[in-house]
Amino acid sequence: MSQVFQHDVLVIGSGAAGLSLALKLADHCSIAVLSKSTIADGSTRWAQGGIAAVLDNEDSVESHVQDTLIAGGELCHEEAVRFTVENSKSSIDWLIQQGVPFTPSEEDSELPYHLTREGGHSHRRIIHAADATGLAVSSTLTEQALNHPNIDIFTYKMAIDLITRRKIDSTGHGCIGAYVLDCKTEHVDVFKAKFVVLATGGASKVYLYTSNPDGSSGDGIAMAWRAGCRVANMEFNQFHPTCLYHPQAKSFLITEALRGEGAILRLPDGSRFMPRFDERAELAPRDVVARAIDHEMKRLGSDCVYLDISHKPADFIISHFPTVYERCLEFGIDITKDSIPVVPAAHYTCGGIIVNTKGQTDLPKLYAIGEASFTGLHGANRMASNSLLECLVYADSAAADILAQLNSTPVPPDAPEWDESQVTDSDEDVVISHNWDELRRFMWDYVGIVRTNKRLQRAKHRIDLLNNEIGEYYSNYKVSGDLIELRNLSLVADLIIRSALMRKESRGLHYTLDYPEMSTDPRDTILTPDQW
Repeated sequence: MSQVFQHDVLVIGSGAAGLSLALKLADHCSIAVLSKSTIADGSTRWAQGGIAAVLDNEDSVESHVQDTLIAGGELCHEEAVRFTVENSKSSIDWLIQQGVPFTPSEEDSELPYHLTREGGHSHRRIIHAADATGLAVSSTLTEQALNHPNIDIFTYKMAIDLITRRKIDSTGHGCIGAYVLDCKTEHVDVFKAKFVVLATGGASKVYLYTSNPDGSSGDGIAMAWRAGCRVANMEFNQFHPTCLYHPQAKSFLITEALRGEGAILRLPDGSRFMPRFDERAELAPRDVVARAIDHEMKRLGSDCVYLDISHKPADFIISHFPTVYERCLEFGIDITKDSIPVVPAAHYTCGGIIVNTKGQTDLPKLYAIGEASFTGLHGANRMASNSLLECLVYADSAAADILAQLNSTPVPPDAPEWDESQVTDSDEDVVISHNWDELRRFMWDYVGIVRTNKRLQRAKHRIDLLNNEIGEYYSNYKVSGDLIELRNLSLVADLIIRSALMRKESRGLHYTLDYPEMSTDPRDTILTPDQW
């Protein structure tokens, strides 16, 4: 039996962005937090490196801003960069107040916490909890949310589509809730709220190889697009340079902090190669390192390259990187002695739903924060450890904006129930798995680290056929979790391909052999639903 739920704020997603916002509002209103599976299964818990913030007197806001602008390929919005960096310290202070156990500093340091350095950063400014920062943040925020009486957490609930006032009144405008699949009962429930927040993460599952968990299927981006919101810069998909290459090591990231602490990238013959590509060598931004690895693997026909930190003392390696050490040891790799086989993998969606510094989208009462959003912070290439910072800063600003409107916003009207009268149970679920595999493989082959017009046109042809097939399937059969994710991934793939075809240059994460130079006129790629 379908149910109707009413809250002041509906938060779709239970990662750092969603839980931070929920906790900042919880003393003032009722909140529903939706998680597609368990509350801890988002991308946040897998973040290893840390959070970039200006915490050292030798560092400065201006330095962090300039590093971010440089890494972003002249496409960052400086207003968004400054807004984020200027609020970095207060965001870290808030996490510390929540109880996140950041790694303390060395005994001879004046700083209370240890700071490391990652690619693109000119200073040590990455605060971390060993090499499992995301897990520490996720665990702490989850515990706080579970214990707050005003936060209702719903697990195994998958949002299908947003409910807008136009579904009730053709003259209405604004978001009032969402249709949500209960993955256990298979019923579709209605969640109503004064405000809806998309904190659904990115879309890296659109690629065959990714560091992301299975839920990174672009749900928020797809739902917002279908509801009429603009998206921007979807062509900029960050490939993390170093994921563990092993047949049984599914999506295990080798943190960039290893390179920050002196790890060297080597070819199969043991020779170093990064200095040939960039004077910053292993500490170059991720797009540079990922392309260099991709180039060398293709040149040599090699399955992987190797990351070597064995020249550092064993005690140092084990104490600074316990998660990586233990995980690699499970596969017979002792990183105190052996090099780690690594390959690039899709890691972060730099584009997303267009928002302002308050997290507001084009649709009134709808907000987007975290990886699902496009704030202008990342430009053409996200700098390491700026992502968790963005989650925290924009969760705070969105919460403040919602709080300012809370009392003046009326309870939304009743929404129509989900209509299943025209659909049947599917006996052809094999179609979903085949389409899923086809989509992710051609995106990897044709819309990956290095692109060409011909590859992109092939991808566009295939996605058009796939979207027609998925649309027909969606119209005739009852929804399932796999179908919802496939529908969203295929739409996001289409947005990525369209955006890539529109950019006639190489910039940051978008590198095309047909236009290898960077244009002198940097512009965002903005797509508007009415245009398509």
